[in-house]
Amino acid sequence: MNKYEIIRKIENFAPVENAEAWDCVGFMVETPRENIYRTMICLTVTDSVIAQAKRQECDMIISHHPLFEIPISWSDIDIYSAHTNMDKAYGGTTDTIISSLYLDDYKVGIEHDFLRMIDFKKDLSILDFVGMLKVLSPNLRYINNKNCDCIRKVAFCAGSGSEFIADARNLGADALVTGDLKFHTALESQIVVFDIGHFESELLIRPVFKSLIGEGIEVLFADEKSPFIY
Repeated sequence: MNKYEIIRKIENFAPVENAEAWDCVGFMVETPRENIYRTMICLTVTDSVIAQAKRQECDMIISHHPLFEIPISWSDIDIYSAHTNMDKAYGGTTDTIISSLYLDDYKVGIEHDFLRMIDFKKDLSILDFVGMLKVLSPNLRYINNKNCDCIRKVAFCAGSGSEFIADARNLGADALVTGDLKFHTALESQIVVFDIGHFESELLIRPVFKSLIGEGIEVLFADEKSPFIY
């Protein structure tokens, strides 16, 4: 498959113009090669992922996280990234969390570029919701500064979304599900915040990339894991 056809499919789903101004999306490395027979999908390009791709004779790597520095040794394989444009896309990074929890029927629309909202319509206990989230992330942690027993309206933001706590609250959310919650941010939060981990919150986007590419090319997933040990 022509690599520009692959990119066209991804960008039709997650237009690059929707990426944040600070973000680096698109080709990280673009070689003269045009025909792609095998590609590897990953969250983050690392030395390990590069080695895996070369060992398995991949022609291209598609990642969620972009690169801001590119070693010379990586310059012989095409690398393409879709980051904040994929986070904002309908059916993108954050939506995969909701779908994996079978909560699509509770969605109340897209009310913020990065946030998605659900409304359970009735109170759900904190502990019951914790049990649901642990299916995605056994290493879940959360803060509950107001000692709430129940929640009803929940905001979701994959990756590092704790900066949107105030936005979620202003939209009427009782809680936010995200990753990378920082200590002082946690201390100040006026709503419940569930931190399922940056890696765990975004891992589900890899099959979306694969489905977008479709038939006609072999797609492999990189062997990668969270750097944190629990």
